[in-house]
Parts: sequence; structure tokens; C-alpha cells
Amino acid sequence: MTRLKYCRSVCARLGGFFVLALSAAVCAAPPVSPVIAIIIDDLGQQRDYSLAVTRLPGPVACSVLPHTPWAAQVSAAAATSGKEVLLHLPLQAMETSRLAGIGEISLDNSREELQQILAADLASVPNAVGINNHMGSLITRHPGHMDWLMAEIATYQHLFFVDSYTTAQSIAADMAAEHGIPVTRRNIFLDNEPGEENLKHEYRRLLNIARKQGFAVAIGHPYPETTAFLQQVLPMLPDQGIRLVSVAELIAYQQKLQTAKVGSIGPTEL
Repeated sequence: MTRLKYCRSVCARLGGFFVLALSAAVCAAPPVSPVIAIIIDDLGQQRDYSLAVTRLPGPVACSVLPHTPWAAQVSAAAATSGKEVLLHLPLQAMETSRLAGIGEISLDNSREELQQILAADLASVPNAVGINNHMGSLITRHPGHMDWLMAEIATYQHLFFVDSYTTAQSIAADMAAEHGIPVTRRNIFLDNEPGEENLKHEYRRLLNIARKQGFAVAIGHPYPETTAFLQQVLPMLPDQGIRLVSVAELIAYQQKLQTAKVGSIGPTEL
């Protein structure tokens, strides 16, 4: 065999090997499914409605208002069920008539007061691994207090932050990122409007956003209609090619995709 024929023979064999290896690798790699995270806010005020959320299928995150009558019990039940617990942190809203509740952080607070309020709020919600804001359409647009807040959250090291995005002027997510806090932002409110038809509409929007950008975050509330709806639709997600994941997993996935734009859904005060 001449050297030329030998080289051609070797290259042909190697080429076939690499094609087979590449095909095997492609076949072995699972397709990347879009992911969604769902957070249910306002837990702790009403026992039965709150505990029903902790029994939902899958890693639905439970966001608990501080200093509420059932905060500790709901937090414990959620953690026992393997669900993430978030502190639903009350922040000052634009509407002065709407108080965010006990444990609110406002523009009137000094930095030291802010630190004390946050510490007390976290202490009232055991097992919290993250924070999302309750209301906050005023304070989340103020760089000074957002810088103080995120600097303080960063000292806890284990907490992520979800900007509930109650105003288009919110800089909360950007400030969290500047302080190295794992962060994402709400895309959809599931149940701003009552009724099953609205739930279906907003849920479809959630899935469509996830398919478009790879991930999406929804926030809902412990209304019986919302809980019953999620109980029905969440088991169908695998057949729709979408995964329900924890907020922490979604943030990691989002960072992996290096996505800067989290969503463009309009703000809503809740």
C-alpha cells in the first residue's frame, strides 16, 4: 500500500469514528427544556389557605409575610414539603394609603433601622432562603435605600432576591446584581384579576414567555381558585415540554444562559 493510500484509509476510519462519536454525544445529550418558577405570596395571614399552598405538587416557592399569625408554622410546613421559603418583604408603596404591613421598610428609615427591620423580618420567617418584595413601588426606585437593602441582604450570603417588579422604575434587581446577590425578576402575575379564565390566560402567557426566552417567573396568591388551578395544571407540564423548578435553580439556569433581560411585563402593585 502506498503512503497516500494508507493515509486515506486511516483518515476514512478516523472520520467515521468521529462521526459516530459525535452522533452518540448528540443523542445522549438531553434537550434543554424551558423552565418556570412559581412563587405564591402573602402566606401566613390565613392558616388553611397558606398550608394548602405547601401541599401543591412540585417546587412551588412559598413567600411568607413577616410577623403574621401563621408565619412560623407555614414556613416549617413548606420546608418539610421540600419547598423554598421566601421572606415576602414589605416595602413602601407609592400610594401612601396602602401600608405594606408590619415589618415594612420605608424611605423614613435610617440605614441602622433598615438593618434592624430586615433582621427581625427574617427571624419571623424561619427557613427563608430568599426574599421577594411585597409592594414597594416607591422605595424600589430609590438608589440609596436599595443600595442599603442589598448590601444588608448580601451579608446573609445564602439569600437570593426576586424583584416582584411592582413598578417599571424598579432598580431592585440591578442593585441586587451589583452586590453579587443571585437575582431574577417577576414576569407574570397569575391572579391579578379573579376568575378561572384569567388564570388560564396568564398561565398560557407564562408558558409562552418560558418557551421564548428559556425561563419565566410567575407570582400568585393563596386564593382557593389559584391553588385549585395549579393543582390541576402543574402535573401536565412534563407533557408540555416545560419544567417547574425552584427559584434558585431558575436563577442558576438564567445565569447560565447569560440573559440580562428578564422580562418586559408591566408592573403591578401587590
